[in-house]
Amino acid sequence: MILFPIVMAGALAIQEHQDHDAHAGHAPVAEQPTPPTSHDHRPGTQMPVEDPPAAQAMDHGDMSHDVMDHATMGHEMSAEPPTEKPERDHGGHQQMNHDMHAALQGDAQEVDHAAMGHAMPNDDNIPLAGPPAAAGSGPARAAIAIWGEKAMREAREELIEDTDGGTHLLVMADRVELRTDGRHESHLWDVQGWYGGDIDKLWVKSEGEGEFGGSLESADVEARWSHAIAAFFDAQVGIRQDLTGPERTYLAVGILGLAPYEFEVDATAYLSTKGEITARLEAEVDQRVTQRLILQPRAEVRLSAQDVPELGIGSGLSVVEAGLRLRYELSREFAPYIGVAHEWRVGRTGDLARAGGEDSSVTRLVAGVRAWF
Repeated sequence: MILFPIVMAGALAIQEHQDHDAHAGHAPVAEQPTPPTSHDHRPGTQMPVEDPPAAQAMDHGDMSHDVMDHATMGHEMSAEPPTEKPERDHGGHQQMNHDMHAALQGDAQEVDHAAMGHAMPNDDNIPLAGPPAAAGSGPARAAIAIWGEKAMREAREELIEDTDGGTHLLVMADRVELRTDGRHESHLWDVQGWYGGDIDKLWVKSEGEGEFGGSLESADVEARWSHAIAAFFDAQVGIRQDLTGPERTYLAVGILGLAPYEFEVDATAYLSTKGEITARLEAEVDQRVTQRLILQPRAEVRLSAQDVPELGIGSGLSVVEAGLRLRYELSREFAPYIGVAHEWRVGRTGDLARAGGEDSSVTRLVAGVRAWF
């Protein structure tokens, strides 16, 4: 049933072709000769006879479709069958397909870029003018009409207190640790806290260390007034009191802040009531391994302008300490850590330590906690 319309269309096309040839004065198309053998390679030859019938049927179907298409489109046919398909049939269709593909591809690219926001505006089109004049034409206290004067006044006071004029309290245990060098176990604390605002603060510090079962080796407490002199630095002045050994009281003048590359720096010079001048410089930096695991290198240097034998201090560079601590923040306010610290007593201070039967260089393993609130 499917082949019947195809056969009828082919017959009608052949009849129309013969009528056209008769009208033009051409002789009817002669009967096709016997198909050539497989060794005949002349142009326009048909499929060899030894090909299976299925292939022959396919060729006849293709031929009938070609004739039908040409008859329908009104193309003139010559009396002799074409030896090969005209190039314009392939070239024209290929060019048309190529043009259509390029156009569709170009449209798709434009749509994709527009949808994805890849089309960036020209910098020259970006407006550089300020806000329009109407932006500030409304009432200065428009929210009062909605929330009321009392509620807005309280909100403004709270905003000022939180962002500008408020006072705050911070207490931090920077180092509270146990130390061992393989022969002696000791402990150390370094705590500080401040109370105040962004510009002025009262700063309190305490630091000391000692062996378990023995007396404190050193301990002191400081109270300083801290005043902001730059975006990341405070100038400090105050008093330091030693709590062990030959007691001393010092005037402390220093600077505290955040240096480039986020180094926390604390440099202080001390003048004792006996005229002795000493200095201490501390620096540390936090290197985040992850959001909670933090590696902290730390260094401390102590200097003295003169020998103070009763305190075991020699002139010049007296003590250098370098440490590396790895802490894990269980919460932002509480972080245990482990690490290693090495201390050198150099120069005259080292000589005084060796004379007193102490080591001038010692390495300690440390474990402690850092906390703040």
